[in-house]
Amino acid sequence: MTANDLCVSFLVRQAWLSLRAAVADALAAHDLSVAQYATLLVLDEQPRASIAEIARAVASSRQAANELVAGMERAGLVERHAHPQDRRTQEVHLTATGRQRLLEARPAVHEREHALESHIDPADRASARAWLTAMSRAQQA
Repeated sequence: MTANDLCVSFLVRQAWLSLRAAVADALAAHDLSVAQYATLLVLDEQPRASIAEIARAVASSRQAANELVAGMERAGLVERHAHPQDRRTQEVHLTATGRQRLLEARPAVHEREHALESHIDPADRASARAWLTAMSRAQQA
């Protein structure tokens, strides 16, 4: 069976699982899981995100995101605060510890991804990133 025989979603899943394992190895030295790292990235770009926004950004359920954030809160990586206009919603904030952990882990993740991509032509990498971005946006439309 060749790559052309497999459905695109299966190929993306295989790539994701391989990348996730590689990134998990890089993050282990920083005492972070892939989900925690993704959440820190989201909060770095979207300060005061809600649990629902985090769940959407990391492609998880709201319940799973809530449990993840609770663990991160116990670890001192994030804090939750009441939303100023909506009492039912909590805003999630990076703590100084969370921001520092992200800063320390980010180069390790980039280094690992770069090593994995190093044998792929730069034009192919750019095309793959553009295609993945377009597919993600198409689902959101």
